[in-house]
Amino acid sequence: VSLVLSLGATKDMGKMLGGDEEKDPDAAKKEEERQEALRQEEEERKAKYAKMEAEREVMRQGIRDKYGIKKKEEKEAEAQAALEANAEGSLTRPKKAIPPGCGDEEEEEEESILDTVIKYLPGPLQDMFKK
Repeated sequence: VSLVLSLGATKDMGKMLGGDEEKDPDAAKKEEERQEALRQEEEERKAKYAKMEAEREVMRQGIRDKYGIKKKEEKEAEAQAALEANAEGSLTRPKKAIPPGCGDEEEEEEESILDTVIKYLPGPLQDMFKK
């Protein structure tokens, strides 16, 4: 059987059986070049996507300017500045807003409804209600 096998075939058999592999003298250099190529591709990809995102942001800002829309961060910054301005000079914490349905709001709504109804009444009846 061994006569049939060529010298190259016995080397391969030895590797499959767990023998020593041939050491490639340039293996470390090739691996380093491969890693460098991967890093370079990753940098190019990041640059490409950063450029695309910058173009999108320019377009978004144009739309915001056209329609008067503010970025979320700008809205939050303005709200924080307004809150700080209200609290300036105060030693206590800022007061919380009155929850809806409390206070004089109900009366105001009734008045506005009454005013609306009065507007649609004929002239003599309007005069009666205004007095």
